[in-house]
Amino acid sequence: MRSLLVIDNLISEKPRHTGIVISNQDTANHIALVKIIMTEQAIITTTVNLLQDNIEVSGYLAEPKEPGSYPGVVVLQEIFGVNVHIRDVTERIAKLGYVAIAPALFQRTAPGFETGYTPEDIETGRGYAMQTQASELLSDIQLAINYLKNLPQVKKDSFGCIGFCFGGHVAYLAATLPDIKATASFYGAGITTRTPGGGAPTVTHTRDIPGTLYAFFGTKDASIPAEQVDEIEKELEKYKIPHRVFRYDGADHGFFCDRRASYNPKAAADAWEQVKELFSQLN
Repeated sequence: MRSLLVIDNLISEKPRHTGIVISNQDTANHIALVKIIMTEQAIITTTVNLLQDNIEVSGYLAEPKEPGSYPGVVVLQEIFGVNVHIRDVTERIAKLGYVAIAPALFQRTAPGFETGYTPEDIETGRGYAMQTQASELLSDIQLAINYLKNLPQVKKDSFGCIGFCFGGHVAYLAATLPDIKATASFYGAGITTRTPGGGAPTVTHTRDIPGTLYAFFGTKDASIPAEQVDEIEKELEKYKIPHRVFRYDGADHGFFCDRRASYNPKAAADAWEQVKELFSQLN
């Protein structure tokens, strides 16, 4: 199937959507670039412990109550831990018909950490984020995927991930895992300049992404200059990674979180529709 180049021009407050989308199904049967209408399902939530060697990682699990076979999605936290916002996103994804899990990415240094959005909270969260290592993060995400694989209601070859802020950066890393077929990366700062724990910038691993990646940015986000967004897009195009890049005019960092002052309802609503379209490819 040949690639489909999608370019939507900026009009008023609407986002610019650019990228390459490759369909794996006949276009007559494939739902692409449209709003996906899904019926919300009743869900079950619980906190689980993911064990590997001497490592124990806490995870927030949300799954449909109705028996069935569902794709799995890993939800990656901001610097604020697996807090009420991340749990809410995990539940929203489960209500769409996915088994979703949010592993605690600071478990190694700050077990059980979660916080709000004050300046003091931001400083604390940044401190913990600075202590993470890319290899350990990828190991913990793979641990979460392996946990989902062992659940009878989860499809064994259909996984996605979504991350915000710090988790948006980590999601770009996680997109390189062989199991990940679809990634939603929200306003991940530093993708072009660094990687957790040091080493070559995360963007240099773009060539290793096996699936589809959607990236979401706000044009008012001072932590991610427009040139960095352009660089990410150039790398995705260079290696022919199926992707779309969304630039939301007037939106700031954290625009998807309805508990932050930077929440942008219009941008968040559009981004959620794009996420639903992306993850529909897992079904």
